[in-house]
Amino acid sequence: MTDHKITITVNGEIERLRVGSNLTLLKMLREELALTGTKNGCSAGECGACTVMMNGEPVNSCMVLAVECDGAEIVTVEGLADKDALAPVQEAFTHPGAVQCGFCTPGFLISSKALLERNPDPSEEEIREALVGNLCRCTGYTKIVEAVQEAAKMS
Repeated sequence: MTDHKITITVNGEIERLRVGSNLTLLKMLREELALTGTKNGCSAGECGACTVMMNGEPVNSCMVLAVECDGAEIVTVEGLADKDALAPVQEAFTHPGAVQCGFCTPGFLISSKALLERNPDPSEEEIREALVGNLCRCTGYTKIVEAVQEAAKMS
């Protein structure tokens, strides 16, 4: 296995790493950088639990190789908060009870943040479409959609 030197920005911090050719972005975040908020759900790009922003777009980090991230800017769920204050989307998820077991929440937060950056006043249909790649086994999605609507009002 060949090691590659990469430089990436993760949550505003420049990181220089040596990564193997087959190391995923998800494993790099969790195992090399100890950013464990991003969850490993399916390892097949189906559940969205591992969603992070890469250069401003949500991606399934289990499907991206770390070597592909050289020069990229990555934002994980840990990077949403501003020091001690939650981001509006994080705050909104606590109000209507959108968080249940919490396993899928990091992916939903990142996808929601990406949507609100593109569209600060999305319709319910636009919210549901933006979250279609994120699966939750605990809810009927209503509370999650309500949280995104609340975050839109807070931003």
